[in-house]
Formats: sequence, structure tokens, C-alpha cells
Amino acid sequence: MSSGGVLSGINSAPAGSQRRRFGEPAKFVPVLFVVITISLLYFIYTCVHCRRMLQIGVPAAEVDGKMRFWAVVQLIIFHYITFWLLICYVRSILSSPGEIPDNDPQWEYIPQDGRSTDGVSLNLQETKRSGDRRHCKWCGKYKPDRCHHCRVCRTCILKMDHHCPWIYNCVGHANYKYFFLLLFYCVLDLHFMLWTMAPSVVRLVQHDTRFVIMFLVLFGETLALFLGVLVSVFFGFHVWLMLKAMTTIEFCEKSLPKKGRTSTEKPSYDSSVYDMGFIGNAKTILGNNLLLAFFPVHPSPGDGLNFVSEETRLTKDLEASKGIRRKTHQRTQRKTRGGVGATPSTFSYAGGAYALPEEALYGSNDFYDPGYAPR
Repeated sequence: MSSGGVLSGINSAPAGSQRRRFGEPAKFVPVLFVVITISLLYFIYTCVHCRRMLQIGVPAAEVDGKMRFWAVVQLIIFHYITFWLLICYVRSILSSPGEIPDNDPQWEYIPQDGRSTDGVSLNLQETKRSGDRRHCKWCGKYKPDRCHHCRVCRTCILKMDHHCPWIYNCVGHANYKYFFLLLFYCVLDLHFMLWTMAPSVVRLVQHDTRFVIMFLVLFGETLALFLGVLVSVFFGFHVWLMLKAMTTIEFCEKSLPKKGRTSTEKPSYDSSVYDMGFIGNAKTILGNNLLLAFFPVHPSPGDGLNFVSEETRLTKDLEASKGIRRKTHQRTQRKTRGGVGATPSTFSYAGGAYALPEEALYGSNDFYDPGYAPR
């Protein structure tokens, strides 16, 4: 096939598979299920559990002040957590996970004799086995590091973690913080309901004879327990992934059997090239401002196209150290020229050491380049 045919095929492929947000109503079913579950638990906790603790309709002489006080405290905390849970859920659904820029020559896939070396200057960590840049045959674009094509969303997602049907969206670079905080507030809300409703369950079982009230509280407690265990395990897994600087896809790739690894040899999850330490890894997800880390604002820093790896971090550190050494040496030279004496430097030899001025080492000031830093 000629190169023109390849290009025409690539350019026409994305047109029929462009990303259309909310274009398939059937995929809203999981979202609707989540909304119904949240509404049901909210009704049980506020209108059944807390309302009974508030003792509405009970004569003032028979009101338990301590119980009413704790009901108000529980309502305030519950609504605060639920508010942020809903904000994170909406943002996880509506926020784009991040896509490869359109009309950017740097990412447009133009095959030339089946090979391309344009990715060398981008310092990409992930390439094909042949050494070529990774590209998407559906989108007709080169793939940045950690980018994968989602067949459900029909587009390439930057730093793709996974596709989540419960939010009708992919989880990627631009909305991973919202998804992570959604799990965090879900865990808080479910555990808060679980432990604060336990005394009500005991009271209802011992004293209440109304079947509907008892059934609703027991059902809410059981549902909170079941979902709390599931979401807690899932959230713990994502905390572990965050601290290991991995996505779910990268975890699965490490788990798959690879060529050259025996069946008894376990995969290593401590070798992520993007690992920046626990604090650095947490900042790449929650942001650099610790005061805003647990609020659904300011998504993950960076553009999702370039990532700091061990190689690039080492290069930056070397460049920074060279700059510091050069500035220090320039400062030393300015002091030498402005002062009375010259700053001595030491040369060692077999019998001892000589302290010599800078001019004796580099010659006269007419030829000495202050921008040069000896190694």
C-alpha cells in the first residue's frame, strides 16, 4: 500500500470514531445506579437514623439532650463529607481525562518508510520493540508516555489509569485527582455511617417494634458495611499505586508474564521509571499545595505529555549543580579581583601541597574566562 493510501486511511479512521461525550444513554445505567444508592443511604441516615436521634415530636420533658446533641454533630459531619463526595463525583464525570492535542505537528502520525525518529528529542521512555515511537492506529497520532487508547471512549487518554463505567468516563491525567478523592470521601462517608448507625441498630432491635423502621436501618447498615469493605480495598489499592508511581494499566502490564521471566519469578512492582519517592509521587496526584490536596481543585500538575523519570531527573540535577558551581566560581573570581589578595587553590603533588593563587593556575586576567568552571 502506498504512503498516500496509508495517510488517507489514518485520517479517515478517527472521523467515524471521534469521542462523543454522553452519546450513548445506555451507559448512564451504572451512573444512575450509583445515584440511587447514594440517595437511598442518604435517606436512611438522615430521615431514619438522625431523625429518631433528634427526637422530633417527643415532649420536651422526655427529650435526651445528649442524644440530640450527637445527632446534630453527626448531621453536620455527614453533610460535609457527602457534599465533597458529590462534588468529586460530578467532576469525575464531567472533567476530561486528558487527550492528545489536535493539530499539533509534534503528535501527528506521519509514517515515513515505516520508521520515525522524531521522538528522540522528546526524551520518550516508552517505545516499540523496534525503537519507533508508539502511535495509535485509530486516532492517527503518536502516543506520549503512559498514554493508551480507550475503545469505549474512542480516543487516546493521557496517563490512562482505567475506564470506569460508574462515572461514564475514563480515569486519566486530568481527572485522576477527582477520582482518587471520590474514593477517599466514599470511604469516609461509608465508615462514618457504619459506625454511627451501629447504636441505632442495637436500640431498634431491642425496643422498636415497627418493622419498616427496623428493616431500613438494618438494610442501611448492611449496605454501608458491604460497600465500605469493597471501596476501602479499592481505595487502598489506589493509594498503593500512587505511592509506587504506577497506573492500573502499568500494574497489570507488570503482572502479565513476560518473555525471559520464569513462571516462579514474581513480577517486581518497585521498578517504575517515574518513581519520585513517596512525597513526590503523592504531589504528582494531589498537587504541590498540601492545603488543597484533599479538595477537588487544581488537578494533577503537568500537561500529561511529559513525565519526569529517573533519567530526566538526573539530567536536571546535573544541570542545576553545574549552574550552582558556575555561579559560585564567578562569585569567587569577583571577590579575587576586587580584594587585596588572590583566592588560593591547592595543587597536590608527591611531597605535599602548594597553595597557589588563581592567576597562577589560569594565567593573567586578560585571558581567564570567568564563565569556565573547572571540573
